Amino acid sequence: MHSVHPTPKFSIITVTYNAEKVLEDTILSVISQTYHHVEYIIVDGGSEDKTLSIIDRYRSRIHTVVSEPDKGLYDAMNKGISLATGDYLCFLNAGDCFHEDNTLQQMIHTIIGNELPDVLYGETAIVDKNGHFLRMRRLSAPETLTWKSFKQGMLVCHQAFFPRHTLVEPYDLQYRFSADFDWCIRIMKKARTLHNTHLTIIDYLDEGMTTRNRKASLKERFRIMAKHYGWSSTTIHHAWFVFRAVIHR
Repeated sequence: MHSVHPTPKFSIITVTYNAEKVLEDTILSVISQTYHHVEYIIVDGGSEDKTLSIIDRYRSRIHTVVSEPDKGLYDAMNKGISLATGDYLCFLNAGDCFHEDNTLQQMIHTIIGNELPDVLYGETAIVDKNGHFLRMRRLSAPETLTWKSFKQGMLVCHQAFFPRHTLVEPYDLQYRFSADFDWCIRIMKKARTLHNTHLTIIDYLDEGMTTRNRKASLKERFRIMAKHYGWSSTTIHHAWFVFRAVIHR
């Protein structure tokens, strides 16, 4: 007898470092999911604030906790990958939450048949620190996603991109700000089925990147695009980005 819906296991990974102000909401949004095939992993960089005592409060609901110094965000995320045992991986940053308590359940319900898609993806809402909706993310998920979609930029937020574990590779640590962009493209190149859930999956905390990091991150993104899509195509797309930035000042 076939169950109507497959029941894949989700590995939800949260990387933290001195995140006491925002972590609790994230933990609550994971442990209150109505879908129970979930493994929650927290990789902490050796926080010195109350992060660890918040984690302790919910320790019985968290499968794996690691707290030790790391070489930065993507190094910590790579640790998360190596600890994960689920069918799908999701990186939920401290401060970000699932849009609803039954988001994972809803995602599963959008899968038709027993075949698990290689990637599940959806939309992202931007919220303020009280969790109040501000707006939808400026770039919205394309109806059909392919590895070429990111020529237009990161159309799917990293947190709303759930790849099959079997397709996942480590983040490339040569990129300090945009390794997730490169990671998603590499996964999409291997993926055969990319499934649009048509759901708002993530509430993304709008803290804004510092402008200095933003510049470095755009430079990195340019290098990543050139690597995957070639120099000429990337330059043409960036000419439009620059133009758009100027007219939207």
